[in-house]
Amino acid sequence: MNAVIDFLNTIFWGYVLIYGLIAVGIYFTLRLRFIQIRHFPELFRSVMRVPENDTSGITPFQALCTSLASRVGTGNLAGVAVALYLGGPGALFWMWVVAAVGMATAYSESALAQLYKITDHNGQYRGGPAFYISKGLNAPWAGVLFSICLVVVFGLVFNAVQANSIADAMQGAFGVDKLWVGFALAALTAVVIFGGIRQIAQVAEYVVPFMAIAYLGMALYVVLANITEVPGVLALIVKSAFGIEQAAGGVAGAMLNGVKRGLFSNEAGMGSAPNIAAVATPSPHHPASQGFVQALGVFIDTLLICTATGIMILLSGVMTPGSELTGTPLTQEAMVAHIGEAGRYFIAVAIFFFAFTSIIGNYAYSENAMVFLKIDNRGTLSALRVGVLLMVIWGAYTSVAVVFNAADATMGLMASVNLVAIMLLSGTVVKLTRDYFEQQKIGVPRFDPDAYPELKGKIEHSIWKN
Repeated sequence: MNAVIDFLNTIFWGYVLIYGLIAVGIYFTLRLRFIQIRHFPELFRSVMRVPENDTSGITPFQALCTSLASRVGTGNLAGVAVALYLGGPGALFWMWVVAAVGMATAYSESALAQLYKITDHNGQYRGGPAFYISKGLNAPWAGVLFSICLVVVFGLVFNAVQANSIADAMQGAFGVDKLWVGFALAALTAVVIFGGIRQIAQVAEYVVPFMAIAYLGMALYVVLANITEVPGVLALIVKSAFGIEQAAGGVAGAMLNGVKRGLFSNEAGMGSAPNIAAVATPSPHHPASQGFVQALGVFIDTLLICTATGIMILLSGVMTPGSELTGTPLTQEAMVAHIGEAGRYFIAVAIFFFAFTSIIGNYAYSENAMVFLKIDNRGTLSALRVGVLLMVIWGAYTSVAVVFNAADATMGLMASVNLVAIMLLSGTVVKLTRDYFEQQKIGVPRFDPDAYPELKGKIEHSIWKN
């Protein structure tokens, strides 16, 4: 079994996704004429506009915060450190490149999720890749496959991974027993997820901005305190990326590790964030608007938070040749070098917030998948929530590599299905985008389903007509 899982991971993560995600990102970047650069201000306007008066959905800002809750996890602290350790400073440059093209992918998959969303039996919006795969491509079997993978990976296994990171950080910094951390974390998680997606969005709306601003504020302090060294560090990043400056792993190592960490962190093209993008009521009332919101999520995750971690590590001087420091310990030692022993506790607290919000964000995605599978009654949702809590407790005190490797393979399958789907639906993305900007020239864009006769019977017209 292990051999099969390792083989699948080699295929998915060594070939299909590494090249596929980048290729799809470049494809959408070119086909949408560098939308993420030419219309960069629209990313912020789509979040800051006054929300539509619609109780069926959450606000664009809540959707952004919930997607960031899932995106911004331990990978933004420990993962960046691993990428720098294995690939050198140049890995950070390739993370920027991946995020830049990934913003176009995130825009596309989230716009499609908005377009194909439905109203569930509780009057709430639901949607995501399973819905546009089933309705847009007339392939319900693929939607079922995607949904099952999503529930297993994001609903259960990845939450154990995040809990394990929190338990390690709490034990290392404060000496708290891992099992007690697991129980406390499960109790806190239960308070949030038993309230459903709307309560998750409300919690994320407050917690995510707080944690992001606090972390970026610390990074800004470090940069200002070492401002004379910053130009040299930036030059080192670029030189290492192209082999001008010798670094661990060389050009290939920098590119491979930067690309992998960038893809794992921002999740563009994975099919996860569209699940919450579909739940939002966009402002203005057009599917493209929510696409911009999730493109902004990629920008914040990688180009801001991952960059903050990388710059703080490189400015600290603790990453020296021959050093065995990597992962969370490397990030912690970097903060100790900047602000003393308080840095160790700061990183532990940051990991707690980053990982906890990932748990509740991941659960929100899996609840959407349950709706698609038509098993979203009170009993099955309660069973899923209990399963999440048990995985949190289990993950806090144990680490089973086989289970986590199996999750990687499952996510690889899920992402592959999503990439094929959005490529096949790329013509619709282009039409939505042109429609949005043509309307914007003369007023406020509003989506009119009658202008898309090819979508008749595939989308819920009443959502857009009302």
